[in-house]
Amino acid sequence: MRTHKTIAWTAALLMLISSSVQASTSEPETLIRNTVEEVLAIVKQDKDIQSGNQKKVIELVDSKVLPHFNFTHMTRLAIGRGWRTATPEQKKTLEIEFRNLLVRTYTAAFTAYRDQAVNVKPAKMAVDATDITIKTLIEHKGKPPISVNYDMEKTADGWKVYDLSIEGVSMVTNYRSTFAEQIQKDGIDGLIKALVEKNQAATSAAMAKSVAK
Repeated sequence: MRTHKTIAWTAALLMLISSSVQASTSEPETLIRNTVEEVLAIVKQDKDIQSGNQKKVIELVDSKVLPHFNFTHMTRLAIGRGWRTATPEQKKTLEIEFRNLLVRTYTAAFTAYRDQAVNVKPAKMAVDATDITIKTLIEHKGKPPISVNYDMEKTADGWKVYDLSIEGVSMVTNYRSTFAEQIQKDGIDGLIKALVEKNQAATSAAMAKSVAK
């Protein structure tokens, strides 16, 4: 099974690289295509982002990529049973830290672009559909394609991603097993503490690396 980092890093490429998209009127497909094109255009024009400027990369991820994710739903699925016993304050903190976890993943992916292409498969969707899986293939010359599927739901704020799978492995499910172990050992507060410390350490390391360049 791929590690969390590999799974999320590969998935991040979908939001960063050029795509070969077949004609479709599906709103979710259009959303993915437009986001890819917009983000890629910015990355190609911004030398600071290409060189790994953490501040600018995070700003781009925050403004163009993450708004298309339903973090409340994603966090609830990732926490699993523990979500039912968590207080409102704990749930809010968990959502913030889980979001920060994904922010770090996406910022790392911005400097990993190597001419891959994404083929977004056409999806049949009923007019009244509220849930759909968008299937894609990440293609890199000389290497086997990697399947990346987005589970999306229709919300009051439009279509949002609530899970994604790499070669059949769900990102949310993958995190759930790790989170469950932490909760069983140290409770919800223990998981929160671990996430906060992990995010802070990773952020400090990334900033230090950026300054050193």
